[in-house]
Formats: sequence, structure tokens, C-alpha cells
Amino acid sequence: MLNRFYYPVAVGTPEDAGDFRLGVGVIQLGPLTVGQLSFSSPVTLLVAELDAYHVSMPTQGFLRARHAGREVVAGPATGVIFGPGSPVYTSREANSAELAVKVERKALEEELSGLLGRPIEGPLDLPPEVDLSTGPGCSWSRLIRLLCDELEFCDSLFYEPLMAEQVRSTVLTGLLLSLPHRYHGELTGPVSAGPPRAIRRVVDAIQNEPERPFTVTELARVANMSVRSLQEGFRRHVGTAPMNYLQQVRLGRAHEALRRGDPARLTVASVAHRWGFAHLGRFASAYRDRFGESPSATLRSPG
Repeated sequence: MLNRFYYPVAVGTPEDAGDFRLGVGVIQLGPLTVGQLSFSSPVTLLVAELDAYHVSMPTQGFLRARHAGREVVAGPATGVIFGPGSPVYTSREANSAELAVKVERKALEEELSGLLGRPIEGPLDLPPEVDLSTGPGCSWSRLIRLLCDELEFCDSLFYEPLMAEQVRSTVLTGLLLSLPHRYHGELTGPVSAGPPRAIRRVVDAIQNEPERPFTVTELARVANMSVRSLQEGFRRHVGTAPMNYLQQVRLGRAHEALRRGDPARLTVASVAHRWGFAHLGRFASAYRDRFGESPSATLRSPG
């Protein structure tokens, strides 16, 4: 199970440990894997060479880790961070549990590159641990717990491609903002607005394909600028955030489809999904705010 969802790993237990039980619950969103792991007896895990970025957050018991010449002991208030290219040795006591987050190296580095609007040289030199009891680390861990709460639901909205893209990008961006690294100052420092011509390219891309599962990082790549420059450029030249603009365009297309549609053949749900809305309740609320009536009322009204 660990090999399948994470890495090739050697598992060791004491001879007198009794029955060994591993509990695994995993949600995968493309290059992001978030899991809940539990171990009934003391256990050691050895990964010969990590090929991704990984954060382990104990929720019960303590985790001892050696990686890249550093040793960390973590409990429920601390997350342990591993980077690519080195072996990882960890040990856990009996009846321990943790949240395990794996991010493929290419995905995290491309996310950072998109946020900055330029190529970066990796791998990122992340710290060996993160404080989960307060500040950004605490906020990020709550986001991971929210994801884990969806593990028991096979029909979770997080599996919808539109939602999955947004959630994945949010988790990766949150991780990059929560940890010190050599690009952190640039990531959080002052930013200039993108020029009107570049903002126009993004507006055109949205107008041409509003149904595409755009993320703000992908829109920044269209403009060939950082996410923060894109956001500031939209604020200055369009008067709203890029993702809000995308939503408004989608609402307009949905309104037109409902207004022209035949209620005997068309449903509100099909229109919502056609234009990129995965959550019908939120679609209906946003639609009413924009047009002053429910989507079903528009569909039933004479064309």
C-alpha cells in the first residue's frame, strides 16, 4: 500500500510486536497525495531515495526522522519535511497516526515558478520541520485535515476535475507560503501590476474557453507573469480578481444557455456543469446574486 501511493519503502517491526496493522486512507489529486496512516505496533520505515516533497504530521504519538543529515522528533504540533534526493529513515511508536502529504517534485517547483512568473532552480531547500500549532503552518494543516475529512466519501466534490485543480493549487501554494525557502521573500514581497496587453491575453483566453478548469497559476502563464502581478493587473485594469472575472463570464454563459434552453430537454445541473460549476448550491446562489432570479426561473421563463 505504501509503495503504491507513496514510495518504495522497507518496513521493519520488532519481533515481539504481535499483529501488525496498517491503516491507510488516501485521496489523490494528480501530483498531490494526502493520506491518513495509522500503525498498531512500533514500526520503522526506510525510503532509499525520495523523489518528491513530503510532509508528515503526527496526529497521535511521536515520529522520529533522519533525513539529509538532520534529525527531528515530531508530535502533533510539528510537521516533518523531507525533500527529494536523499534517504529517509523514520520510526514510530505503537498506536501512532499521522497525515502524510506527498507532492511530486515537478508539480511543486512548477507551482512556485508560476507564482513568481519565472523559472526557478530546484530542488527547494525546505526546512526540516514546520510549526503546526500557530500561524501559516496551522492554517495549512487545517486545509489538509479538510481534505482528509473527504476520504470516506467516494462522490466527494474534490474528485471533480474543476475542484481538484483548484484544491491542488491551493494546497501547493499554501505550502510554499507557509515555509521559509530562498524564494519566500520574492513570493511575499512588493509586486507590480501586469501591463494591459498581457491582461488582455488572459481576458481573451477566459472569454474563448470559460469552461476550461483554469487555475490562477495557469492564467498567469498565459500572461507570462507572476500570479501576484496578474492579480494586481486585474485589480487595476479590470476591477476584479482573475478568478472572479472567470466566474462572472461563466455565469453569463450559463444565463444565456438557460434563457434560450427548452425546459423539457435541458436541466439546470447540465448547464452548471457545462460552464464549470461543480457545486449546484453555490452556482444557484451566485446566479441569483448576479441576475436576481434562480437558474430554474430563467429556464422556465419564455425565451
